[in-house]
Amino acid sequence: MKIRTAALFLLLTLTAFAQTVRIRTTQGDIDVQLLPQSAPLTVANFLNYVNKGAYSNSFFHRSVRNFIIQGGGFKWQDGKPAEIPQDPAVKNEYSLSNTRGTIAMAKLETGPDTATNQWFFNLGNNSANLNFQNGGFTVFGRINSAAGLAVMDRIAALGIYDAGSPYDAIPLANYSSGDIKEEHLVRVLSIDVLVAPSITPNGIITASAFGAFPSAAPGSYIEIYGSNLTDGVSRGWTGSDFIGDNAPTLLDRVSVAINGQGAYVNYISPGQINVQVPAGIPTGGEVPVIVSKSGVQSAFVMLPIKALSPGLLAPPSLKVGDKQYVYAGRADGTFATTSAPAKSGDTFTFYGTGFGPVTPATTNFAGQIVRAQTTLANPIEFKIGGVPAQHLFAGLAPGLVGVYQFNVTVPPGVANGDAKFEATLNGAPLEQSLLIPVQN
Repeated sequence: MKIRTAALFLLLTLTAFAQTVRIRTTQGDIDVQLLPQSAPLTVANFLNYVNKGAYSNSFFHRSVRNFIIQGGGFKWQDGKPAEIPQDPAVKNEYSLSNTRGTIAMAKLETGPDTATNQWFFNLGNNSANLNFQNGGFTVFGRINSAAGLAVMDRIAALGIYDAGSPYDAIPLANYSSGDIKEEHLVRVLSIDVLVAPSITPNGIITASAFGAFPSAAPGSYIEIYGSNLTDGVSRGWTGSDFIGDNAPTLLDRVSVAINGQGAYVNYISPGQINVQVPAGIPTGGEVPVIVSKSGVQSAFVMLPIKALSPGLLAPPSLKVGDKQYVYAGRADGTFATTSAPAKSGDTFTFYGTGFGPVTPATTNFAGQIVRAQTTLANPIEFKIGGVPAQHLFAGLAPGLVGVYQFNVTVPPGVANGDAKFEATLNGAPLEQSLLIPVQN
């Protein structure tokens, strides 16, 4: 099923080029997604002030209940308020409605093209008024999270005081009377442009210890390589990240969408993210993968999805020269090596990903800790040294998330030395070339 529709590509392209800024205030952070598609000149004007630090240590000087909170015009300097120098006015670009959580430019009553440095947040739906007044007020961004809206509302709930024009409706914190000091102001500490995460072209493969294939399957673990994928954080998921048996789709404000569906985030770092592909992803074509960091999205990269993309655990640590050995675990925690080889009659445990559905079908093979015993739905066969090998179990590994387990007994008649370890799933051989050392 191909999903490369024109509408999808348009949506993803517009999203990919949207910039996000973080307005750090004394009441909390507000992340705003800028909208250059609708107001390019206004966004450029705003970013010009941001990039030269004009808004650092500025403050909200106006608050009107159920209407707006306004800033961008004044900063605290040398123990007193001072006007922020203004650049030339920007042309009015009204097109988007002044609804709750949007940010728009303030302007003078003398005409529509008078906006300079001041801006305001719409606390509610002000479209009936501000969409039509003075040529319409230009919306150039919107708050992109519930957390940001909560900070906006927190500022709006503060007491409002008359300190004389232009501070006759100023919001203040922990103030009752007397001189207004810096600590009473709702200050904008800084406005920072958030760097979007970037996925390297062709930078998505299935788990490198399980084959590193360019195509994945529903339930596969994949590795995403790129830059700025996190805000400097590197860690894997822990038990506290789970909700019951359900794996997290968000780690430290980092998430991954595969065909619009949240993937299960196993590991994050600035250069690599590991996730498990959700079970419901369509197969037979390509799907978009997007990384989001603190509400900022990467450009999409397309990932081919097959019904099955099986790979067995064969880590780089088990590669000697050009020989790749499969991980074959014993019950005592050791595994087969050239110094501790397998022998006929031994039963070993092998692990894999991307082997597809299991029975009972109600078992979720993605995003959930396995508690019940399952059986692989598609037929699987094993050979060691060309000799058919019996498997005692083939299903999801209990206690893990989406990892398959195979218990296979080394058959008699296998020649000593490095024996080929082969698996065939649903009649198709695995793409890996693997060995297991045998000594009878």
